[in-house]
Amino acid sequence: MTRLAHTTESRVTSVERVLYIAKAQAAPCKGRRFTTKLRRIAAICCLLFGGLVLAPSSSAQQRPPILENIAKTYGLDSYGQIEAIRYTWNGEITGLFKAAHAWEWEPKTGKISYEGKDKDGNPVKATYVQSQLNSAPANVREQIEPSFVNDNYWLLFPLHAYWDTSATVTDKGVQKLPIGTGSATLVSVKYPAEAGGFTPGDTWDLYVGKDNRVVQFVYHRGGPKPPQLVTATWTGYKKAGPLLISTEHRGTADGKPLHIFITDLAVKLTGSDTWIKAQ
Repeated sequence: MTRLAHTTESRVTSVERVLYIAKAQAAPCKGRRFTTKLRRIAAICCLLFGGLVLAPSSSAQQRPPILENIAKTYGLDSYGQIEAIRYTWNGEITGLFKAAHAWEWEPKTGKISYEGKDKDGNPVKATYVQSQLNSAPANVREQIEPSFVNDNYWLLFPLHAYWDTSATVTDKGVQKLPIGTGSATLVSVKYPAEAGGFTPGDTWDLYVGKDNRVVQFVYHRGGPKPPQLVTATWTGYKKAGPLLISTEHRGTADGKPLHIFITDLAVKLTGSDTWIKAQ
């Protein structure tokens, strides 16, 4: 799932736009207020693979049981305990792109703190609240918030796949892994072409082991722009409080080496001021 941010045409390089995953949809439990706002913001964002404007959610769609099993494995039932998440998203496409974004995020309030660098390598810091995004500085609206959405999808994609009911999810049974040998259950998450945006019809194929953990991932872009195909591993699993997070992704984006990894991961639970480091 390598899709990064789309902000505005004048503010983001093509590579950054490629590395942007913006597709935030509904969140569960007490974090729902945050994700509702994020869903609206996603209408102006692109995915690391795309640039998909989401269609309205449809609760009538029947979804395979494995999707909920996956989400529960990643911490769905305990997500409401999360008061704050801290992490650094690191991404590189060999010869094209390299960046590190440090985030501290409160899902229930929508407060986000960011540290990173601009395109010229100058340090950038910002703190904002998503409900007040319209009054935030231009760089927050056009660059930082889209990057947050992208990076958050890398962090929590199995949960987002469950929350986002606009997508069609299909259990395709046991299939050969796209990288190396072995097999796993293929769970395909496809967004509707009528959703509009830059690349409607994007598909994310999750290869899921018997323990309901994603082991590999393939992204197929619905439109003509690159990258058309991204393939990556899901390894380096760590527990951050009740959440299970894959911190290591290696693969290719249209044949070029890709490396996405999460560092400095920690969570703060409701009622506590102590950060719990991922282990």
